[in-house]
Amino acid sequence: MVFEKKVQNYIREQQLVEAGDRLLIACSGGIDSMGLLHYFIHVRADFKIELYVAHVDHMLRGEVSYKDRLFVEQFCKEHNIPIFSVSIPIPELHEREGGNLQALCRRERYAYFAQVMEENRINKLATAHHADDQLETMLMAFVRAGSIHGLKGISAKREFTYGSIIRPFLMVTKSEIREYLEGKGGNYREDSSNAKDDYTRNRFRHHIIPLLKKENEQVAIHAARLAEELQQDNEYLMEEAKNKFPLVVERVGEKFVLNINEFEKEPVALQRRIILILLNYLYGNTKVQSSLISSKILELCKSQDGNEMIHLPKQYIANRSYNKIAFFQTSDADEESFIKPIELGEWNDLKGFCLYIGELSKGMIVQTEGAKTYYFNSELVSLPFKIRNRKEGDRIHLKGMREPKRLSRLFIDEKIPLIERDTWPILVDGNDGILAVLGVRVNKLFSEMKRIDDNMYMIVKK
Repeated sequence: MVFEKKVQNYIREQQLVEAGDRLLIACSGGIDSMGLLHYFIHVRADFKIELYVAHVDHMLRGEVSYKDRLFVEQFCKEHNIPIFSVSIPIPELHEREGGNLQALCRRERYAYFAQVMEENRINKLATAHHADDQLETMLMAFVRAGSIHGLKGISAKREFTYGSIIRPFLMVTKSEIREYLEGKGGNYREDSSNAKDDYTRNRFRHHIIPLLKKENEQVAIHAARLAEELQQDNEYLMEEAKNKFPLVVERVGEKFVLNINEFEKEPVALQRRIILILLNYLYGNTKVQSSLISSKILELCKSQDGNEMIHLPKQYIANRSYNKIAFFQTSDADEESFIKPIELGEWNDLKGFCLYIGELSKGMIVQTEGAKTYYFNSELVSLPFKIRNRKEGDRIHLKGMREPKRLSRLFIDEKIPLIERDTWPILVDGNDGILAVLGVRVNKLFSEMKRIDDNMYMIVKK
């Protein structure tokens, strides 16, 4: 009764459920989602809502995960609740697409939820995120970037398809959910992957959260309350920033122009949020590293140079001219047409690098302070040399590797900021073969030691 009252108060305080709602419960069969399902079965008459259940089998654990699906289906059948379930071949998709496995699961799972809601006129999706999940999310965000945006954690309610996602359990802990479900005599399925340390969340859950709980058993509830306060503060500040935005940023055709003088009159807290609003105009729902981009733009505002330009993701440019910064997007043709021929025998200035390629006379050894020197045989490459931006599918053949390496992977391994990858200078030969990612790595044809057949040299200076 205490648990149900606690959740009911939170639902009403956050206005998560209204009479007449058609509610879809995302149910994996685990203890949290089964607790959520039991709760709404018990209170649906009080709230005057219709219940539906959705289950996604990611097919990552073979027969075991399929039995999870059968378990949820059987439970819903016994309780006369409409069930929508599907098996999605995540292993095949992951093999084809690569990337983060958990992100892929989430994308496919929520795409299915959206489809079910749209086809059946269901207006709310309920997930079983709880206070412990909130604590884990906030800690992971802090470790990754340390931004206020990340520390806001999971919200109690947000828009989704033509309805919304609600999280009624955010103010209760996992142990409270377990106690509630066991008190109801409810069964659940245990996901064996939760015991592994393969995923970041699991490592936090197994090793960091227990230490915090030794200091204070209520730390998860404290995190949930902190997240709620941060969300409320941010909501107010965002409203203030929206009011200031048209006084600071003007739309001129396809460009957005920021007035630096007016912008710097605002408190830094509003400056950051004005930039976030601007990035939302530029990128919409496309995910970008907003905290990193915001820092770059703030630096550009403080620059002492009258004219300066920085490259942003997705071919956007921020061009400062005295007290104004214009934000605009270059076309694919503009980006692809960025080709700078390399003049042999002289220094070439290239996006933060200086490059010199020259002929090597007999017995010559090049020594240059503060620069990297490489030797190569001109017969193994074709002229002319050019600098260009990276293209989709670019690969470079590195020394010691059988197969060429994708530049996208190389940038990740070398920790090149995402904001700089699209405009990083790539040296190619006449056949568009990649010779070097300047300042990062060179093709296996190059050597830092002069070899017998080498007749040319290259100097790369930051």
